[in-house]
Amino acid sequence: MSGRAQLMWDEAVTGYDFGPDHPMDPVRLALTRRLVDAFGLDREVEVVSAKPAGDSTLRLVHREDYIEAVKAASVDPRSADGAYGLGTMDDPAFAGMHEVSALIAGQSVGAAEAVWRGEALHAVNFAGGLHHAMPGGASGFCIYNDASLAIARLLELGAERVVYVDVDVHHGDGVQAAFWEDPRVLTVSLHEHPRTLFPQTGWPEETGAASAEGSAVNVALPAGTGDTGWLRAFHSVVPELVADFRPQVLVTQHGADTHFEDPLAHLAVSLDAQRAVQVACHELAHEYAEGRWVALGGGGYAVVDVVPRSWTHLVAVAAGREIAPETVVPEGWRQEVFARTRQLAPARMTDGRWPVSWKGWESGYDPADRLDQAVLAARRAVFPLRGLLA
Repeated sequence: MSGRAQLMWDEAVTGYDFGPDHPMDPVRLALTRRLVDAFGLDREVEVVSAKPAGDSTLRLVHREDYIEAVKAASVDPRSADGAYGLGTMDDPAFAGMHEVSALIAGQSVGAAEAVWRGEALHAVNFAGGLHHAMPGGASGFCIYNDASLAIARLLELGAERVVYVDVDVHHGDGVQAAFWEDPRVLTVSLHEHPRTLFPQTGWPEETGAASAEGSAVNVALPAGTGDTGWLRAFHSVVPELVADFRPQVLVTQHGADTHFEDPLAHLAVSLDAQRAVQVACHELAHEYAEGRWVALGGGGYAVVDVVPRSWTHLVAVAAGREIAPETVVPEGWRQEVFARTRQLAPARMTDGRWPVSWKGWESGYDPADRLDQAVLAARRAVFPLRGLLA
């Protein structure tokens, strides 16, 4: 197996553009790519452009009638069929939508193939992580569910145990739905509580179908959760489940919208805590999956201050060349940010909260604490189903 990491990238992914007033501004992808380059990470990873996902690959997850509806809307956006979630406020139709969505999906599928076949140890597609798309419809800014497609391709290639960990602020509902009945895939989602955030799913009681009980895990965090609580929740649930499941591949989704500056959600997590979870996922892959790690992007709507730094850290972690939090952001990149957005770019690769710390579950819990209640609810719902102590 190659020890080299791959970065999946094709400039055309920046064409995933719902329009000038939509929060998912593709500049976040372009700026991330430029920051990766500014830090010289191109020399540490192999930059690869995979081919778009073809229809047979898309059908691993998506219904044929939905794929045809996306193609039709891609040719004539005015004909978008709202019954498929297309042409809505969240998912406006745009020319070329099918092609660029299939390209993003292809990068995640290509990442999975490279890791499974031993062509790379780690692979990152920060343009991916579009975890809300359902088999028969678009949802939540997501047209094709590249995360589900990558996992489905791993299963097609012979994988028998895959763990998917989603730390986006929104529930990874599309991935959970895709593998609800499949005991070969363990989906773990840490997200803001469904009472206060889209898509209003991801309750701890959602644990998988009868044929796959305990294969879906949901940690529903109270609004306002910050670094200490977020890291406590992650470390109180994820490592024990990964150790039990012993995946052959770890697939992780790193939406940056947990950040306290994100305009669409209500958690209060810093860049430094996001980096700490990226490092933890890297370590889990090496400890339990022979290093096989596919890392994806996801949400994130503070497109200048947060997303590029968070995902550049992700690429650096995968490349084995972590960027120290106190590192100064390259001046050339800051100038490019201002030229493109007329916004002032951040000066360092930190929010000033490093080192971050948390208390492990083994230290005991407070039954009156809302964060601990969320962790305990998730553990009680799933751990006994897996033969673990809640």
